[in-house]
Amino acid sequence: MTATVYLVRHGRTTLNAQDRLRGLSDPPLDDVGVAQAEAVAAVLATADVATVYSSPLQRAVRTAQTIAARFDLSARPDPRFNDRDYGPWTGHERRAVIEEFGSVDAAPGVEATADVVARVRPALDSVLQDDRAVVIVSHDAVIKPLIAGFTDGEEPVIPTGSWSELHWDHGGWRVIVAGRVPMPIAP
Repeated sequence: MTATVYLVRHGRTTLNAQDRLRGLSDPPLDDVGVAQAEAVAAVLATADVATVYSSPLQRAVRTAQTIAARFDLSARPDPRFNDRDYGPWTGHERRAVIEEFGSVDAAPGVEATADVVARVRPALDSVLQDDRAVVIVSHDAVIKPLIAGFTDGEEPVIPTGSWSELHWDHGGWRVIVAGRVPMPIAP
């Protein structure tokens, strides 16, 4: 089996613009995020997409719906692609959490990256379509560690409104593109 998966990070929200930990909070896309969703949908419009999945959070669902509409499909929310749970640090500035604990990973109550990967990796493998593309709209805390696992630990930058392309071939994943943006990110 050969397959292509496009991992798309949802468009920007106000909390992204403020560099606050979003996690399981559910802010909508802001105007920049809507434009980012439309831009990535336009880029992927020439792909042979069979299915569009998303995290159930509205920022991912809205991005997925925008992409799915290009293919006359419906987006399929799947909780396995949900964002990382930042626990009591949800909504806090990333910088402040890092200053207090040394890293987001060290903050008490934050879902471990290994747990995120353990939840998402089987889901990724389960949605493959032979010779067809699948789009999964998710979050940087999901996409980064997945790609790092396929690239010997090299964690890419995954901006809002970006896509990464993965190929499954002969039982293994290969990263073709990571964190590509179709338009400049607004400040």
